[in-house]
Amino acid sequence: MQRTSRKVLDTLVSRTKIYLAIIFILLTYIAIQNTYMILPCIIIFAAIVIYSYYTNNKRKSEISETLQDLTLTVDTTAKTSLINSPFPLVILETDGNIIWRSSKFTSEFANVDINTYMEDLITDMKEEIENKQKSNNQEIMKQIEIDKKTYQVVGKYVKSKKSKTEYMVILYFIDDTDNIKLQKEYKDSKTCVGIIMVDNYEETMQRLESEEKPQVIAEIDKYIYEWTDSTNGVLIKTEKDRYIYFFEQRYLDSVKEDKFSILDKIKEINMKEKVQFTLSIAVSNEGGTDKEKYKSAQAAMDIVLGRGGDQAVIRENEIYKFFGGRAQEVERRTKVKARIIAQALENLIKESKKVMIMGHTNPDMDCIGASLGIYRIAKTLNKNAYIVMDKNVSAIEEFSKSIQKEEEYEDVIINKEVALENVDDDTLLVIVDTHKMNYVESEELIDKVEKIAIIDHHRRSADFIEKSTLTFQEVYASSAAELVTELIQYVEEKVELKTIEAESLYAGIMMDTKNFTFKTGVRTFEAAAYLRRCGVDIIHVKKWFQSNLENFNRIAEIVGKAEIVNDSIAISICEGKTKDVNVICAKAADELLTISEITASFVMGQLGDKVCISGRSIGDINVQIILEKLGGGGHITLAGAQVEGMTMEETKQELINRINEYFSEIES
Repeated sequence: MQRTSRKVLDTLVSRTKIYLAIIFILLTYIAIQNTYMILPCIIIFAAIVIYSYYTNNKRKSEISETLQDLTLTVDTTAKTSLINSPFPLVILETDGNIIWRSSKFTSEFANVDINTYMEDLITDMKEEIENKQKSNNQEIMKQIEIDKKTYQVVGKYVKSKKSKTEYMVILYFIDDTDNIKLQKEYKDSKTCVGIIMVDNYEETMQRLESEEKPQVIAEIDKYIYEWTDSTNGVLIKTEKDRYIYFFEQRYLDSVKEDKFSILDKIKEINMKEKVQFTLSIAVSNEGGTDKEKYKSAQAAMDIVLGRGGDQAVIRENEIYKFFGGRAQEVERRTKVKARIIAQALENLIKESKKVMIMGHTNPDMDCIGASLGIYRIAKTLNKNAYIVMDKNVSAIEEFSKSIQKEEEYEDVIINKEVALENVDDDTLLVIVDTHKMNYVESEELIDKVEKIAIIDHHRRSADFIEKSTLTFQEVYASSAAELVTELIQYVEEKVELKTIEAESLYAGIMMDTKNFTFKTGVRTFEAAAYLRRCGVDIIHVKKWFQSNLENFNRIAEIVGKAEIVNDSIAISICEGKTKDVNVICAKAADELLTISEITASFVMGQLGDKVCISGRSIGDINVQIILEKLGGGGHITLAGAQVEGMTMEETKQELINRINEYFSEIES
């Protein structure tokens, strides 16, 4: 106010001086024109100066009095507003000293030890103020709970005159309890949509006697209805093996805590040990409408089925949370599906000008075998086909020597740079042995093509490639090579496999089944028998898997220094950095399983700036669930992961934490 008063008075004086100067010039001009007017002009100008001085002093006095009155009025109003604020208000310093508090603040927190809350609030404010020093934002906004009420704390801070390191803060406490309760009620009342399916319903029912079927159906319905009653949900049976489930979001946390106990409950239906029923469940709360949530649940169900069923998933905030799925998969494939996929793939190839075949990074024999199988199908249909692959991979070093002797493949195997230059809108991209976007040889290639077919045998993860035109994902298959071998047999055009192609497919099956030991079904042996008839030399294939003496010694060293956790799980580390560290880790993990009383093994190694982990199990422990929590995936008995941003020791500790978490979930 003092500055404003001074500005007004200075303006008044400046204007008077201008007017006097103008009058002086005019009177001087008159006196020059008429000398008789000199004395009158002097008298007139003197009179004007005296009058101006008198009137200016009078006006200055009046303005000063008016501004002083206004200042007092404004100060009084501001103080009155602070004192009578409808919100609790406090002025304090960040050293904890409370300068002033309003009467509303005192009455609002009369029954509360407010000092305890204020200490925590001041600590939080100090951190926030320090973070804001580089910006001009001096506002404070925090949320705090006091005596079962939620307050929105807003205010501003300024530097304290006492200390350069302390600040003075004025804070308003706005009671936001009702608003938050209303928001929570609105959120809780939203609908969650679930889909429940009985796995392999038709095939399982065929194994029952006619008189047993009604009893089984009634028991299944009973268990499912009882489980959904706990959430006051609405259950609608849309088909004989399918249910739609609606419930409010307020019950979603209890569903998580329950960990979908219905998955175990349904297995109690045992008809003379003939069959075992399992469920697949997908729940979603994503979407603005129930229709959108239903579509989201359907997409989640595709993932559950792609992981082998007998589990549940919740889709929330674009994140999938899985439950169950610890049991060994049971083969439930039918040849009908393989025949349909083969025909669909054949049509896609015929409709395309060229075919690009791509696997995962650091390809193994399963990936190579499947790629060569698809290549031969495309060539049989008279299409140009190329395999996108890095040739310098130690895992297939011996195989590379064999294929280099074949002139046909000289220009067939290309790198991703060449592939990106030659791809167009009429190119079909076939992805084998993976379905994860971040595992493929080239993510850019996926973005550039319109038609994609996926052939994979791994349990589906959340980051699968969504834009595929055709997906053949069978988690019950031993390998991608087995799936491709089936497709070759069902293509209408007769496919003549070259010897090296048949041997690579056979090698892929051998590798993923560990010489037909793990995850081997009837269809696996059928595929192997077909390839054997195509001229496979088993001794030749065996040579591709031989290790040199140096690697054998490294594997022995890894096995020798393995640590045992949770009584039966072996963990070891491959020291040093080599290009074939992932192969050595995999072989060492396999070797550890040959030791009695070890039910699972994990071997870690440094692969560039990542830590790779190979996990193996004899079936009692699901290594896929453990490594999936570290960003990996695979199968119950065979899985892998690559961890970024962590040291070897940090990765090891994180792995142990995930193993402990796995066992705690089983026990609960």
